[in-house]
Amino acid sequence: MNHVWGLLAHPGREMRDIRQENESLSHHYVHHVLLMALIPVICAFVGTTQIGWRSGDHPAIVLSLSTAFGLAVLFYALMLTGVAVMGRVVWWMARDYPQRPTLASCRVFAGYVATPMFLSGLVALYPLAWLCALVGTLALVYTGYLMYVGIPMFLNIDKEESLRFIGSTLAIGVLVLEVLLALTVLLWGYGFQLF
Repeated sequence: MNHVWGLLAHPGREMRDIRQENESLSHHYVHHVLLMALIPVICAFVGTTQIGWRSGDHPAIVLSLSTAFGLAVLFYALMLTGVAVMGRVVWWMARDYPQRPTLASCRVFAGYVATPMFLSGLVALYPLAWLCALVGTLALVYTGYLMYVGIPMFLNIDKEESLRFIGSTLAIGVLVLEVLLALTVLLWGYGFQLF
């Protein structure tokens, strides 16, 4: 958790620090990913049970506590899966580089890069569809910036070469994100019929 502020305030220096730490995957998950992924889960749980999911002029969809809890567990699992998938994507994309990092370090990198996406979950306390989409888009842009800053250090490649890598990785990441968002909307918006 000690890298969160640094990733927002001075991402270049923080990425260097993260790279030098050579943090283990288990330590990273316990001290960062598992905790950060709770932010959107808890906020969505509170927002959908107390205020309700709002979209346009439609009445709010308020979920029961039991339904919201079941959906929160699924939502949490989806986010953890998304981080793991993106770590594998970074590892796969780095296959042609001479200093290819390990799969574990790629997953650590993906977990840190996902920090803005986790923090954007705060907006789910008041779950308006347009507000969630706007904040999610801004978080995605900042995630791309973190990749732009971090990939050259992480793979020890120059910035020009890293643009191709980042573009491809972000394209795959956006696809994964769209699938997760669609599942999230289905689960949180209409999932009350599933439980």
